[in-house]
Amino acid sequence: MKVTLLIPARYGSSRFPGKPLAPINGKPMIQHVYERAGLAKGLDNIYVATDDVRIKDAVEAFGGNVVMTGAEAASGTDRINDAITQLGLADDDLVVNLQGDQPLIDPISIEQIISLFQRHPGEFEMATLGYQITEEDELDDPKHVKMVFDNEFYALYFSRARIPFGRDINDYPVYKHLGVYAYTRRFVETFAKLPLGRLEDLEKLEQLRALEYGHKIKVAISAFDSPEVDTPEDIRRCEQRLAVD
Repeated sequence: MKVTLLIPARYGSSRFPGKPLAPINGKPMIQHVYERAGLAKGLDNIYVATDDVRIKDAVEAFGGNVVMTGAEAASGTDRINDAITQLGLADDDLVVNLQGDQPLIDPISIEQIISLFQRHPGEFEMATLGYQITEEDELDDPKHVKMVFDNEFYALYFSRARIPFGRDINDYPVYKHLGVYAYTRRFVETFAKLPLGRLEDLEKLEQLRALEYGHKIKVAISAFDSPEVDTPEDIRRCEQRLAVD
């Protein structure tokens, strides 16, 4: 089983146009994501999947690999599916999908999600990461997606609202979803053919499509947060974090 990490990146963003190329301490954000991913053990290949030549040029300038995808991709998974088709991956190959707006991703988190498939072969075809929320302001912020899972660490639901809701208590663990997925190449093809889910459309969370159609999502709880960059203000927070690291 080969392991390929793909970083989907698009130039257009309603809140932050050109986000992948936004400079963080003198490097474009996409370079930070790529280089941190490259520190993870167990990866055979890393590619940025994009439809924008500006991103392609920036990645190739720092020596990264790029696969150009169609501009009509409706979602990140559609872009991933396009990329793995071009790369000719085998059905059982593992694909790690790392969002291009996570410049603080810890390589150990990537290794953790890969190890799920190595320790539980054939039990599931999709996995993701969670992190116990430590910042009070994230609990009710819809930008931070919350998640609940069963006793075997299979996802039950993802929501922009706080879940679970403690009716009689306030002090209990709440987990947020980190934007890292891993799945077999075969499952990516299956997922891409599924119709838009009702809950997916309501919450605007693509991973709910898998749950709505009865597919399991295995969860690993990471010890490391991986905040996403959604606004220019988030860039400054990243620079402060990197200065401390």
